[in-house]
Amino acid sequence: MPAIVVLGLAALAACWLGIVYFAEPWGRLAGSGMDARCYWVPTLSDPYLHSTWTEQIAYPYSPAFLQLLEPIRWLPWQAFMAVWAAILMAALTYMTGPRLILLGLAFFGLMEIWGGNIEMLVALAIVLGFRWPAAWSFVLLTKITPGVGLLWFVVRREWRSLAIAVAATGAVVAFSYALMPGAWWTWPQVLANNVGKNGTWAAVPIPFVVRLPFAVLLVVWGARTNRRWTVPVSAMLALPALWYGGLSIMVATLPLLGARSWTDVRRVAAQGRSEFEALAASARRLGRGRTTAKSIHGAD
Repeated sequence: MPAIVVLGLAALAACWLGIVYFAEPWGRLAGSGMDARCYWVPTLSDPYLHSTWTEQIAYPYSPAFLQLLEPIRWLPWQAFMAVWAAILMAALTYMTGPRLILLGLAFFGLMEIWGGNIEMLVALAIVLGFRWPAAWSFVLLTKITPGVGLLWFVVRREWRSLAIAVAATGAVVAFSYALMPGAWWTWPQVLANNVGKNGTWAAVPIPFVVRLPFAVLLVVWGARTNRRWTVPVSAMLALPALWYGGLSIMVATLPLLGARSWTDVRRVAAQGRSEFEALAASARRLGRGRTTAKSIHGAD
């Protein structure tokens, strides 16, 4: 087994042990599971008792996500965190492959998994969504606004894929509503109450309304030029609050760029640099052309 794979797996194991150990007592300095606690504490009878996302304990996602986690939410807190961290690590490893685990952990992956938020699963859903569009239901029923990535299907007129994503989301809502109708009536009010609330010190200080237009432009450009990697980047930009751990969504660019090894990463980086230099040269030529045209017009 290559040394880089051994180091990656060893790092995952060490991180998992650290996460489990520092999960208890909850709230300690540098403790783990600060976000995951928000999924363990709520009850199905009153899921939105704490739902203002700037509070330490807050559950603002749909009832469906809480129902999905119910089998492991019965576990004691530390055991829940052990299972939850393993799920997030599996998602990371699926996207990085065994050779790029260290890169994934370094690029905000460890921060994200340590806190236990769901951005790693959002990233995975985006990757899977190109093959199985129903995976987008996870995004739409949790973070919601990263669903801007669905513009990929709209721009490319892939109506079947878009219909599958929407239908799958509707099916999940219908099933969940049958079990918890009251919570589904409450959820829209929870969302309305959180509109306009920016992140805390742990978020990039760029408001959502500033980031959203760039997210839309990026995914539209990516769809027109067949650049799948733009979808997770646009989804990241469209997060309701861009927590630093949310930057880990860009791990999804690795499989979408075909990067499964460090050699692939160097190839992708070189290709990106060449494309950037070509774009810059084109922009310079365009600028010189406009300057010349203005000069001629002025002489006339």
